[in-house]
Amino acid sequence: MDKFDVIVIGGGPGGYVAAIRAAQLGLKTACIDKWLNADGKGVFGGTCLNVGCIPSKALLDSSYKYEEAKHNYDIHGISIKDIKMDVPAMLSRKETIVKNLTQGVAGLFKANGVTPLEGFGKLLAGKKVEFTNHAGKTEILETENVIIATGSVPVEIPPAPLTEGVIVDSSGALEFTEAPKRLGVIGAGVIGLELGSVWNRLGSEVTVLEAQDKFLHLVDSQIGKEAAKQFKNQGMNIMLGARLTGTEVKGKGKKQEVIVSYTDSEGDKTITFDKLIVAVGRRPYTENLLSGDCGVNLDERGFIFVNSRCATDAPGVYAIGDVVRGPMLAHKSSEEGVMVAERIAGHKAQVNYDCIPSVIYTHPEIAWVGKSEDELKAAGDKYNVGTFPFAAVGRAMAANDTAGFVKIIADAETDTILGASVIGPSAGDLVQQVVIAMEFGSSAEDLGMMVFSHPTLSEAVHEAALGVNNHAIHKQNRKRK
Repeated sequence: MDKFDVIVIGGGPGGYVAAIRAAQLGLKTACIDKWLNADGKGVFGGTCLNVGCIPSKALLDSSYKYEEAKHNYDIHGISIKDIKMDVPAMLSRKETIVKNLTQGVAGLFKANGVTPLEGFGKLLAGKKVEFTNHAGKTEILETENVIIATGSVPVEIPPAPLTEGVIVDSSGALEFTEAPKRLGVIGAGVIGLELGSVWNRLGSEVTVLEAQDKFLHLVDSQIGKEAAKQFKNQGMNIMLGARLTGTEVKGKGKKQEVIVSYTDSEGDKTITFDKLIVAVGRRPYTENLLSGDCGVNLDERGFIFVNSRCATDAPGVYAIGDVVRGPMLAHKSSEEGVMVAERIAGHKAQVNYDCIPSVIYTHPEIAWVGKSEDELKAAGDKYNVGTFPFAAVGRAMAANDTAGFVKIIADAETDTILGASVIGPSAGDLVQQVVIAMEFGSSAEDLGMMVFSHPTLSEAVHEAALGVNNHAIHKQNRKRK
């Protein structure tokens, strides 16, 4: 095989984007990925497209539509009798979406001249890559640059070893053929809450066990409190300070159940579920990836060590996405992929890590970017806050979707926007408006002076920005000390 300018190891949202951008810039590029679909066919797209972001959102959307039709359509004057959810049909729709998107990546590779290599890649010394296809044939590839984008895998924990069909990780939770009557979720993070929401809507009695004493400790505490209230109203039982100590699977076939042992402030306890989802986080995937003499080093947590431009300690070798420091987010991976490809091609590119948004696709959605009020308060920084509830937004009222609010924080002296949090309808899209403002160094006043369409949900962003400086129109402004 000819020598490449760039070889990307990993075909997820970081890897395939890096490969496409490198090829667009005139670099001879190959992308290696080991993923096989249910039919045993090699596909690109990684965890995100195959068992992560995309399939989970498909199930979230389907289950939310069912929930709305079953409980909330009557307020619109729509009456539906004997509504049912066909879970196999829901799963089939999910698979169709995944297939279309992975085929789309293959089409983009072809259109941009990226060489797809289906199999395993291992970095050797001197920027050489050992490629082993699925038939077991191995060859050594030469390249000028390597981009490692191998992503992450679910964390497994000794007290809850995976047991097929009973104790599952996030991938297994996407394949339940019916809603379990009693569903346990270990971990109240993004994945646990999203998957718990899917099956809660479809009739499962969902209990989430979270070891932390604070709910959603990564988000603004005001947002976290509102989220806890909303999930409780939806019937989800979230138990904080509950540390898993063991599991035991009993029974056979459909009569299998799992007894979960945990400890909380009251002592040792047990609870029984029909299914258990383990969603305690993800870890970087580096198994059999690096030869001992390749020059790439790992940090104390097992992530590949890189600088601010994603360069490793080995010249010409870069690493991006979940396998390096920073939040494990598909869009962060993609932007790092573009940055590295452009820097290899000689362009000056960078990623603004202060403007990377995060989203939890429950309902209401939860999204945030930049600093939270908790962080600023702990640091002793001076700031101003503006909030606005969706209950006062005409478009939200018309849609019968008024839970939550927008919160914007700005520097007390310069008025520069430091962060924003949203809980409510379309939070992921609304926070993006603040991301754009922050990228351009906007002040709260700048955002407040922009014209927002009426009636839209985005008016909550407008009013929150105005509220930072006590200029909100559609709510009473708070008196400042």
